[in-house]
Amino acid sequence: MGNSIISIGFFFAFMALTLLITYWAARRTRTTEHFFAAGGEVTPWQNGWALAGDFLSAGALLGIAGIVTSNGFDGMIYSIGWLVGWPIILFLIVEPLRNVGRFTFADVVAYRLGQRPVRLAGAIGTLAVILFYLIAQMVATGSLIKLLFGLPYNWSVVLVGSMMLIYVLFGGMLATTWVQVVKAALLMAGGVLLALLVLTHFDMNPLKLFAAASQKYGVRVLEPGSRVVSGQWDAISLGLGLMFGTAAMPHILMRAYTVKDSKAARLSILYATGLIGVFHLMVFIIGFGAMVLVGSETVAKAGGGGNMAAPLLALAVGGNAFFGFICAVAFATMLAVVAGLTLSGVATLCHDVWTNVVRNGIASETEQLKVARVATIVISVLAVILGIAFEGQNVAFMAGLAFSIACAANFPSLVLAITWRRFTTSAAVASILVGTASSLALICLSPTIQVDVLGKQLSQIEGAWWFVSLRNPAIICMPLSFCVAIALSLVTRETNADATFEAMQDRMLFGPLQAAAMPREEAKSAA
Repeated sequence: MGNSIISIGFFFAFMALTLLITYWAARRTRTTEHFFAAGGEVTPWQNGWALAGDFLSAGALLGIAGIVTSNGFDGMIYSIGWLVGWPIILFLIVEPLRNVGRFTFADVVAYRLGQRPVRLAGAIGTLAVILFYLIAQMVATGSLIKLLFGLPYNWSVVLVGSMMLIYVLFGGMLATTWVQVVKAALLMAGGVLLALLVLTHFDMNPLKLFAAASQKYGVRVLEPGSRVVSGQWDAISLGLGLMFGTAAMPHILMRAYTVKDSKAARLSILYATGLIGVFHLMVFIIGFGAMVLVGSETVAKAGGGGNMAAPLLALAVGGNAFFGFICAVAFATMLAVVAGLTLSGVATLCHDVWTNVVRNGIASETEQLKVARVATIVISVLAVILGIAFEGQNVAFMAGLAFSIACAANFPSLVLAITWRRFTTSAAVASILVGTASSLALICLSPTIQVDVLGKQLSQIEGAWWFVSLRNPAIICMPLSFCVAIALSLVTRETNADATFEAMQDRMLFGPLQAAAMPREEAKSAA
C-alpha cells in the first residue's frame, strides 16, 4: 500500500504544483509587506479560502476523524469548539486587529503600551502556541509519509520540514496563501466525496451509519463521556480552550492583514466560517464511516494515534486511486498549515523582536528580510526536532493543547487592550507570561506528558501532590490570566496609555485614514 504508484503520483503532482506557486510568488516578494502580508492584495473570497486552508489542519482531517473512529460522539467537541470561536473573531477581534495592527497581534496590544516589554512577552506567548501547534502538524505529516512511502518516521518529518522551509523562505505570505487556497479546495472536494462514498453504503442516510456503529461497538459510541475521561471539568476546559483559543491563534489573526481593509477582513471570516462548518460535518461522517467500514482496531494498528482513519477509509471505499488522492490532500493540508504557522512565528521574531525591540523600530527592508529568513530556518529546525520527539500522539489532541495555551496567553491581553482604558503595560506583560507559564506547567504535570509521553503508570502518580488530572488547562489558566491583568491594571496607572485610548478607539472603529481626518467631536458623535 505504501508503494502504490497512483498514491505517489498524486503526491508528486501536488508537490510540483506548490513549487510552481512558490517560484511565482518568490519573484513578487521583495518587501516585508509582501513577505508577511502579501502586500494586502488578497481578495476577501481568496482570503476566506486561505483562512479555511490555514485552519483546517491535520487536526481536522486526520485527528478529529481518528478521535471519532476511536471514541464516537465525543470527537464532536473538537469540531464544535473550533467552529464557535469564529463568531468571536468576526464580531470582536478582526476589525480592531485590521485597523490598528500591521503584521502581528502584538501590534494591537502594544499600540498604546510600552513597546519593548509587551512585544517580548507577546513573542514568548506566540512562539509557545506556534511550536505546540507545529508538533501536531509534523506528527501527522510524518505518519502519513511513513504510510505512503514506507520511509522511517524520522526521515518523513525531516522531508516535511524541508518542504516547509522552501515555501516560507522563498515565497512568503503570497506563496503560503495560494498553497492554502489550493489545499482548501482539494480538502473540501476530498472530504465531501469521501463522505458521499461512505453514505452510499448506508442508502445515503447518516442515521443508518450511526445505527451500524452502535450495533458494532455498542451504544457508547453515540453517547458523550468516552473521550473526555477526566469528567465534566475537563470537557468544559477543552471547550473553553478551543473556543477562545481560536480567536487568539497567531497564524489565523495574521491573515487579517492580507486584505485591503476591515470590511474585506470581515468578509474573509464569514466565508471561512461557512467553509469550515461544512467540512466539519463531513469529518463526523468520515469518522463513523472508518469505525464501521474499516474498524477501530485496524485504525489503531496503523499507528499515529488514530490519525490514519481517513486515508484507510479512502482505501476501503475508493481503492488505491482515491487513497492516493486523500493522502495527497492530507499532505497538502498539513504542509499549508505548517507554512502558515512558520510564517507567523517568523513575523513575531522579525517584526516584534528584531525590528521593534532590538532595533527600536529602525531596520531596513533588506535587513528585515534577512532576519526573517534566518528565523524561518530556526523555526523549521525546531519543528522537526519536536515532531520527532512527539511521535504517536493524536494530532487533534495536541492541537487542542495549543489552543489552550493561546486562550490563556494571548486572548486576555488582546481583549483588554482593545476594550479597557485602564489596561497597562505591566498588566499586559504579566497576563501573557502568567498565561503561557501556567499553561505549560499544568500540561507538563498532567497525564498528557506524564502518561502519554513519558510512559508513567497513572496509578503510580495519581496520589502525587504535584499531579494535575486535567488534560486541558484552559479552565484554570485563562481566568488566572484575566485576574492577573485586571488586578495589576487596578493597582498601577499609565498616563500615556490612558490618554491614547480614545485615539485607538477611533482607529479601531473608522480605520487609520478616516480617524486621522476626523475631528475629535465628530468622531465621538459618529461612534
